[in-house]
Amino acid sequence: MVALVLVITLAMAFTFTNGFHDSANAIATSVSTRALTLRTALVMAAVGNLLGSFFGAKVASTVGEGIIALDVGSDALLVVGCALVGAIVWNLITWWYGLPSSSSHALVGGMVGAALAGGMTVLWGGVATKVILPMIVSPAVGFVLGSAAMVAILWMFRRSSPSATSRGFRRAQTCSAAAMAFGHGMQDAAKTMGIVVLALVVSGNQADYTIPLWCYFLTATVLAVGTATGGMRIMRTLGRKIIELDPPQGFAAEATASTVLYVASIGLGAPVSTTHVISSAIMGVGATKRTTAVRWGTAGNMFAAWVTTLPAAAAVAALTYVVAGVIL
Repeated sequence: MVALVLVITLAMAFTFTNGFHDSANAIATSVSTRALTLRTALVMAAVGNLLGSFFGAKVASTVGEGIIALDVGSDALLVVGCALVGAIVWNLITWWYGLPSSSSHALVGGMVGAALAGGMTVLWGGVATKVILPMIVSPAVGFVLGSAAMVAILWMFRRSSPSATSRGFRRAQTCSAAAMAFGHGMQDAAKTMGIVVLALVVSGNQADYTIPLWCYFLTATVLAVGTATGGMRIMRTLGRKIIELDPPQGFAAEATASTVLYVASIGLGAPVSTTHVISSAIMGVGATKRTTAVRWGTAGNMFAAWVTTLPAAAAVAALTYVVAGVIL
């Protein structure tokens, strides 16, 4: 029981880092365009994450059952705990350097690395179809849809006053930011719930992968608290360093990203990265102005963080398992 409590504590620690690491995903564009104040945006993101978590059961199932296969026993709990350590460490590293990497892929990488180190089974088919493929497709879709949405906005409002259009979209961003926060909760809270349920099953405290009600409230609350602490380092990268956003661009990026998140969560149950989706949508929106409007150097640094997240988190988790094995 002590081991289970420790693993659940680690899961909540990961959720907290996920909250302040990824809060920028939901609010960076609204804050940078001055559609919302930072305090209002953080509260909105926290509430949206809380509500969205109750609609992420499919994503939770994928994380709990579709990535690794563990037998009931103490070694299985050790694998889950080491996976969480790997994800937490990578979240903190990328947060420190202001890189909007994926907490989702850090968690999956940690699970794979710890499972391999512990001699457990990795469900490579699930990793390929539910993680790797969406990791490649979702940013591409975000970029294309972001570009299309921005072109549509430019055409529809081509005869409108720029100042009036800007004021209107600044108000509209309240809705798009709330939608983005809701989608973030559907994805990121659900992933933690999936890992908690996995821990309950392999510890013998639960027979199936049904999410207990307390797990919904605990995970969503911790994510909301983490989100409310903010993430200014990453927010600056998303809101200013990729491209200087105006309200129509911010609305287009948020509306695009939230749509992709809803389809992935409800339709596919795929644990996609909210970071990848909103970042690519911002790039797509910016590219409609001119390709040089996007700061591709910053985008390149982000891409490098995306590519290294899975193996880096896996390596940290595997090393943690080895060290824990020596100590224990």
